[in-house]
Amino acid sequence: MSIIKVTHLNYQYEAHKKILNDINFTVETGEWLAIIGHNGSGKSTLLRCLDGLLTPQSGQILINDTIMNDENIWQLRQKMGMIFQNPDEQFVRATVADDVAFALENAAVPPQLMQQRVHEALAAVGMLAYADKAPAQLSGGQKQRVALAGVIAQQPRLMLLDEATSMLDPDGRRLVLQIIKQLRQKYHLTLLSVTHDIDEAIMADRILIINDGHIIKNDTPAAIFTDKTLLSQLNLPIPYTEQLKNKLRQYHVPVPQGFYDIKEFVKYLWTLSSKM
Repeated sequence: MSIIKVTHLNYQYEAHKKILNDINFTVETGEWLAIIGHNGSGKSTLLRCLDGLLTPQSGQILINDTIMNDENIWQLRQKMGMIFQNPDEQFVRATVADDVAFALENAAVPPQLMQQRVHEALAAVGMLAYADKAPAQLSGGQKQRVALAGVIAQQPRLMLLDEATSMLDPDGRRLVLQIIKQLRQKYHLTLLSVTHDIDEAIMADRILIINDGHIIKNDTPAAIFTDKTLLSQLNLPIPYTEQLKNKLRQYHVPVPQGFYDIKEFVKYLWTLSSKM
C-alpha cells in the first residue's frame, strides 16, 4: 500500500525556472526512499512540498490516498515528522525534555501520557540521561538525536530527513544513521531522506535521483551504484565497496558482480580468505 503518491508535481520560485518539473513517484508503507542529486536539483524543495511547508503550483500529493490541500494539511502533517540539517533550528525550549515535549503540548496530549512519550523517545535515542540538560550544551550528534526524539514522541508514520547527518563528523553520522535504522524497525516507520551521503543512500530500499528538477532514475541501490556510466554522467561518487572491488580485480582477486554494502563485503572477504 502506498503511503505517498506524487503526480505531475511542479514548483517554481519567483523569477526562476521550475525547480521541480512533472515529478511522479510513490512510496510504499514501511519503505525507505533516499533522494539524491547535485546541489540545486530540487531535493529539499520536494521534501518541503511533501511536508506542506511549500505549496506546489500544480500536481497532487496524496498521503494515505488523501489529497493534500489547505483544509487538511495540518491533519496530514500530524502523521509526519521532519528532521532538518541543522538541529539548532528545531530547538525552542530550555531543556532537552521540555523540547521533546513541545509538539505534544501543542497537540494537547495529556500530561501523564506526554511524560511517558518523552521518556520513551529519549530512551530510544540514548539521550535519557540528558533530559535536564540545555540543548546548547550538547554535541552536534547529540542534538540530532534529541531532534529525532522530538519526532518519535509524536508517533508519526512517516519521517522526512533533510540532510539530517550532513553537519556531523563521521562517528556522529554513523551513530545517528544506526539509530535511524533502529527507530525505523521499532516503530515501523516509512522514511524519506534527502542526502549527499552515499553510505546513507545505500541503506535505503530505493533511490530517487533528481537532476535539474527531473527524476532521471528510480531504482534500487544495487542497480544505481553498479551503473558506472550513470554515476559518471551525474558526477556521483562511486561507493567504497565498488572502488575496492575495482582495485581487487586489478590483482585478479575474484569479487562478486552484484552490489554489496560494507558489512556484506567484509563477510565475503573473510569467507574468501578462509578458502585461500
